[in-house]
Amino acid sequence: MTLQTAGRARSQAGDPWRYRWIVLGIATFTQAASGFFVGGIGALGVHLQRSLDLSTAQLGLLVSAAQFVPLAGLLVAGELLDRYSERWVVGIGAGVVALALCAGSLAPGYAALLGALVVVGAGYSTVQPGGSKSVASWFDASQRGFAMGIRQAGLPLGAALASAVLPLVAEEFGWRATLLTGGFVALLGAGLFMGCYRRPPALPGPQDKEPSAPLAAQLRARLRMLREPSTVKIMLSGTSLISVQCGVGILTVLHLHQASSVGAGQAALILVASQGAGVAGRICLAAWSDRSRSGRYAIVLVCMVAVVAGLAVLMTPAGRAPVVASGVFVWLGFFGFGWYGPWVAYVTEAAPPDKTGFALGLAMSVNQIAIVTVPPALGLLVDLTGSFTPAWALLSLLTVVALAVTAGAERRTRWKSRASACCAARSGAPSAGKKPSEH
Repeated sequence: MTLQTAGRARSQAGDPWRYRWIVLGIATFTQAASGFFVGGIGALGVHLQRSLDLSTAQLGLLVSAAQFVPLAGLLVAGELLDRYSERWVVGIGAGVVALALCAGSLAPGYAALLGALVVVGAGYSTVQPGGSKSVASWFDASQRGFAMGIRQAGLPLGAALASAVLPLVAEEFGWRATLLTGGFVALLGAGLFMGCYRRPPALPGPQDKEPSAPLAAQLRARLRMLREPSTVKIMLSGTSLISVQCGVGILTVLHLHQASSVGAGQAALILVASQGAGVAGRICLAAWSDRSRSGRYAIVLVCMVAVVAGLAVLMTPAGRAPVVASGVFVWLGFFGFGWYGPWVAYVTEAAPPDKTGFALGLAMSVNQIAIVTVPPALGLLVDLTGSFTPAWALLSLLTVVALAVTAGAERRTRWKSRASACCAARSGAPSAGKKPSEH
């Protein structure tokens, strides 16, 4: 009888945590579903330019429109996630994405389509930080990087599927049908998350009440996070690499089609391959960060070096050769999309335990500045110069500057950590604890 009781206790204690893999699956699917249409805009570039008579800058502005509201929306979403269940915050946000895309299919022209995508961005503001927080709360540090990599692979996975499907839908039924398709997929993600997500059994539910501290004190506490060395590294690396990700997403098909004389259909398939490499990159690089003795941020630095190398090739005459350009875009997909897995795991571990949602929202909202400004800026550069080289050069410059600054900061952090450990060893006292991200 005692053995049976113990067995039941072990089952009750162990079984609930197996649900983390279901949480990971639904969070990944919701991420892919919510970003499905916006992730496929790059593959629709030729169709949208032809149907709506758009310039490259106007095409880039479509991507920016969906990312404009998250500049502030991610901060609001972060606060909501620290107070309320991810189940409703993420689910309702994904539902807003679905409704806005369906409404956008009725848009009479370019301006109305921009308006619909602005609303899409408002809903999507909750999906990124909410899904990340839900996965981080279910997985401990030994598996968090791998799990976060799978979760963050949802974005390039959705983009890859959209890049394969949406051009066919546009060719057969027109561009309006692509928005309806994206809305239906986002609705599936919203329903799945609200229906299946549960909080971890050991984690208390958030209290639906106002914090006792005054608003001004809360703001000061949050702004102090901006001065942390880890936050500086997060922001610089995030904005540079997200800029590269935007550039690859919006310019790959156009570069291959115009500079390398590759057909529009084949160029879209190469973008699919690039985004597929990004899926693999987010999982593999995040899993590597779980086991790296150099810490998670070292993997982000590796991605920055790899991205600079790939962009350098695109700026040479060899970068116009179809085979070379295709290989480089797959390379950039692996590292230029794959960095996000270890990066977001670093963010969750560097954040104060009670401010994880806000830290994710803050880091992602800073990235939004690049997401909003870079696509139209790159498109304008291409329109004004008639060449893709200045666009790749700008992205390379941003990444080199961020690499130089953050690599120096990382070396100083390591030196201080080793010095502290040595002093503690000499005194016989245990060294001060460090966050996992700073080891």
